[in-house]
Amino acid sequence: MKVGLYFGSFNPIHVGHLIIANHFQQFTDLDQVWFVVSPQNPLKKKSSLANEYDRLEMVELAIKDYPNLRASNIEFTLPKPSYTIDTLIHLNEKFPEYDFALIMGSDNLDGISKWKNAEILMRDYQLYVYPRPGYSQEENLDNVEMVEAPLMEISSTFIRNAIKDGKNIKPMLPPKVWEYLDGSNLYG
Repeated sequence: MKVGLYFGSFNPIHVGHLIIANHFQQFTDLDQVWFVVSPQNPLKKKSSLANEYDRLEMVELAIKDYPNLRASNIEFTLPKPSYTIDTLIHLNEKFPEYDFALIMGSDNLDGISKWKNAEILMRDYQLYVYPRPGYSQEENLDNVEMVEAPLMEISSTFIRNAIKDGKNIKPMLPPKVWEYLDGSNLYG
């Protein structure tokens, strides 16, 4: 089975995340897409993150009706901050029968040289890359497949800021995530 790993904070998960994950599962050779909820991205500030269990719960609520999408808390038990290469090594040991690939935006591909053991990631794993506004679409890298996916300009940062400002962001969230956040003070 070929599994695409969609790493992120998902702080919170929004419809853009679902559109991208579903697109990759439906329009590539991926059998499943796993949302790997990262407790702490080493390149982001921890202070802006909601609790990892709240973020995992929102992912699980969002993908409930998508049989080929899964939520993964694999990084919750690994040393923090989380490094993609360490997670991949752990997943390969735990699920040797699966073929793992990475799903990322072109913004992440532009900065992949800063990642721990980037050369090993680029050599040993297939990367599926979707377009992000303002970032290049490099075509000539080994193990990198550029995928024409919907261009999403929505971001979790925008959603968190809109919630703080009291804006109605209901259309940007999966319905069950909206229900989870409505009335909570998670991002307020």
